[in-house]
Amino acid sequence: MPAVLIDTDIAIDYLRGDQFARPLVNRLWQEGQAMLSVLSVFELTAGMRDKEKGATMNFIAACSLSDMSPEIAVKGGEMYRTYRAKGITLAPIDCLIAATALLNGYKVATRNIKHYPEKGVILDSSL
Repeated sequence: MPAVLIDTDIAIDYLRGDQFARPLVNRLWQEGQAMLSVLSVFELTAGMRDKEKGATMNFIAACSLSDMSPEIAVKGGEMYRTYRAKGITLAPIDCLIAATALLNGYKVATRNIKHYPEKGVILDSSL
């Protein structure tokens, strides 16, 4: 199975003890497939409360990080523009996370399926 980018929603669910997210993330860690985009690191740290800092930083440290690149930025911009032309407005960060997945052969673990309409990006929920 390819590496899996853990979307911010799944990371937050894990940190809150969600019964779906916990086993999924634990399995990804055990299999060495847990990845975080640096964009998710931004979202997690921007939204955390002071009392959540320790757990959040431990979560981030337990994942491999996927950096941004000019190629990812271009692909993300192309995706944003393509979907916008179809009348679908996606968040720029979600386009960049999807581009990261596509260009690196990763899947994205998310509950926000509508944020990632690009085919082949979403992790099959039955896994």
